[in-house]
Amino acid sequence: MKKTLHKAYKFSNSWTGTIIIVLFVIFFIAQAFRIPSGSMKDSLLIGDNLFAKKFAYGISMPHIPFLEMSIMPWSDSLRLVDGDKPLRGDIVIFRPPHNIKQHYVKRCVAIGGDELFVFEKNLFIHFKEGDEWIKQNYSDYETTLFNGKLWVKNPYMKNHKGIHHDDKIINTGASQLMPIFNFGPIKVDEGNYFMMGDNRDHSNDSRFWGAVPYDNVEGTPWFIYFSVDNNWEIRWERIGKTPTDLESPYILEKAKAERVIVDKDDHGIY
Repeated sequence: MKKTLHKAYKFSNSWTGTIIIVLFVIFFIAQAFRIPSGSMKDSLLIGDNLFAKKFAYGISMPHIPFLEMSIMPWSDSLRLVDGDKPLRGDIVIFRPPHNIKQHYVKRCVAIGGDELFVFEKNLFIHFKEGDEWIKQNYSDYETTLFNGKLWVKNPYMKNHKGIHHDDKIINTGASQLMPIFNFGPIKVDEGNYFMMGDNRDHSNDSRFWGAVPYDNVEGTPWFIYFSVDNNWEIRWERIGKTPTDLESPYILEKAKAERVIVDKDDHGIY
């Protein structure tokens, strides 16, 4: 037993062993990501460096870091092993269907079978469980009757305070902004997930390029290991925090204050 452990120790200290261990961790356990855009503010901020939990939704097809080359180049599959599926409200890391070499992070707002539309920026969802289920589970939410069905208005804003709209973004009729103001109604196909950024008026998401297939799902944010703001000052209050921790009133207020300063003249979509 000692000899086996000693050999394993020696191997792990070799270049080959180190590379194999690192790749195993990146492929199957945790991978580092940096948030490059503000589409998830105030929940996740530009400059947040986080570890993604790769096994949260099964095991995606491993890709060589930086090269984004599949370890099985002869296969077009993006899924190695099926597992749990994203739930409504989850923050999900995935490969968008229009560019599978990139990683996006958004919030899952609808699953297969759900129907949704956006009207004057507000998100309305008819959950596939039906009207009675909605009445029982969303009795304290604003609902509306449309097309003979009950729709919940902005069903995630109450529990996820980082979700917000930008009052500076107004409907000028510009075609590229229309999905932000008015979209759908649509029904999400089974096995697909509709993703939206928490920074609703500054997010390039499923409103523009469609729902995300399960095979494209990579994982979920685990915790932030480092974070710096626009002035390269460390955000100590965010380090070590999980997505749930980041929704505490104190941290959200700090994020909101930073947004007000940084985004005062920002009218872009990212």
